[in-house]
Amino acid sequence: MPKILVTGATGNIGRLTLEHLLKRVSATDIVGLARDPGRAADLAAKGIEVRRGDYFDSEGLVRAFDGIERIMLVSTTAFTDRNVQHENVIDAAKQAGVRHIVYMPIIRNGGSTFRLPQVTEEDRFVEERLQNSGLDHTFVRHPPFLENLETYIGGNPLEKGVRTPEGSGRAGYASRNDLAEAQAVVLSERGHEGKDYALYGDPAVSFRDIAQILSDVSGKPIPLRTVSDRDYIANLMEAGLPEPAASFVRLWVKGVAAGEWDGQTGDLERLLGRKPMTPVEYLRARYADRET
Repeated sequence: MPKILVTGATGNIGRLTLEHLLKRVSATDIVGLARDPGRAADLAAKGIEVRRGDYFDSEGLVRAFDGIERIMLVSTTAFTDRNVQHENVIDAAKQAGVRHIVYMPIIRNGGSTFRLPQVTEEDRFVEERLQNSGLDHTFVRHPPFLENLETYIGGNPLEKGVRTPEGSGRAGYASRNDLAEAQAVVLSERGHEGKDYALYGDPAVSFRDIAQILSDVSGKPIPLRTVSDRDYIANLMEAGLPEPAASFVRLWVKGVAAGEWDGQTGDLERLLGRKPMTPVEYLRARYADRET
């Protein structure tokens, strides 16, 4: 089995991808990349080799990629010079003799003019670089995460209702765990080279749908409250988000309300070989029987 490396080993998606790889291949064939390997001691205890690597350190990346055939390039966070970091990974992979990179851009509807600052254009940059790199590549496109729902709906929905700006669009949210498992499938199997997967969850739901689901699982009416953009951002700031982060979340919610992630390809279910977690299952696990 070729060696597989997952970047961002100490982050949510990277760590989960490594955990799922452990179920599919030998630990001796798995490598995690981390800026601080000490934070991945639990992964090392399971037999995963953890190498030090920083997206800004090109020479260090070349060393870290030695002997690696496939890389899961986990996106770095927004507003951190993503183009330089991702390009460094691609260039280092070529120098080290890596054959295949899997990358996780956001899902984009064809012809859409919707733009997320520090996400949309930066994803396109990586896609173009990979397509022109000569490396095998696979795109595993992500929808919004189920785990972000509580933030999207304003926080404390059982007390304050679902509070969002106007919009009736639906989104096919998926859990990080399901997305990570799908990535592990792509990394551990042949035949995914050149593929472009849109990993929508199913079914797609609107914020009105979410309010109804919460009403059903909590046993009390949960209203949908339409708020202004200013009030929405103020609510998130009151919950602890700084203003730039709250404004960034507002842009995600704008995309959801406009239907930017209302699609259904079946790609996620086919890769998993089972139904992915649904919004009802996620919200029931999080909110059923919770005291208000």
